Amino acid sequence: MRRYSRRNKNTGHDHKDRWLITYADLITLLLIFFVVMYSVSQIDSDKYKVLTESLQLTFQSANSVLDGGKGVTGTAGQNVNNGGTDSEQNQAGQQGGDKGQEQLTSREEAFRKQEQELANLMQVIENYVDTNNLQNQVSVVDKPQGISITLSDQFLFDEGQADLKARSLGTLARLASLFQSINTTISIEGHTDNLPIVYASRYQDNWELSGARALSVLRYFIDTKKLDQANFQYAGYGATRPSADNSTAAGRQKNRRVEIIVLRQLQE
Repeated sequence: MRRYSRRNKNTGHDHKDRWLITYADLITLLLIFFVVMYSVSQIDSDKYKVLTESLQLTFQSANSVLDGGKGVTGTAGQNVNNGGTDSEQNQAGQQGGDKGQEQLTSREEAFRKQEQELANLMQVIENYVDTNNLQNQVSVVDKPQGISITLSDQFLFDEGQADLKARSLGTLARLASLFQSINTTISIEGHTDNLPIVYASRYQDNWELSGARALSVLRYFIDTKKLDQANFQYAGYGATRPSADNSTAAGRQKNRRVEIIVLRQLQE
């Protein structure tokens, strides 16, 4: 009986220590898990690039399962098109790709042509301004929306008026000659400072004055110079779009202006 009692006691001790084995297995599994996770996160960029390109070529190929070709697995697939051999379908796909490439190339060429026209226009106007010492009256800037030609109100109009001064007609005539070869929309925009009209004027406020001034420039181009009216638009913004600080006399003078913007756009 004593011998049986001693064996039973040792077995109980063994049961108490078995949790260490389970714990060790758990730690080992966790270590393996984190090693695998780390290895997965470290992707070979070169191999990944090769794999990506290979998949793209496979799925973009005209010789695919949907076209009745061999597909990814190399086995024949069912043709879902209305008949035609593999060579005919491949030829049609190639022609479609060439057609899309031609369209893209034509649009790119049109865009480059227009950009060159705008660059030439800006260069000619800058030379004209420098030659005629008009730096304080006329400025030209390349903006995201197009080539902006800004003319001072003092150069174009008398105070509070919208009738063009005789001295400005030569410059407007030069611009008109340049606009004849430009195949895009030209926007004429009138601007004023924020001071109310208090002097003798037939215009009620700055809205009317700015619109009338823009319209006078437009009329010169389409009535006097006979430019195509379909290529023009005009607007009066009053004092809502200042280019300088209206709290100073110099700033208000800059704000009283007419902007002629040769828009950067492609015509259909």
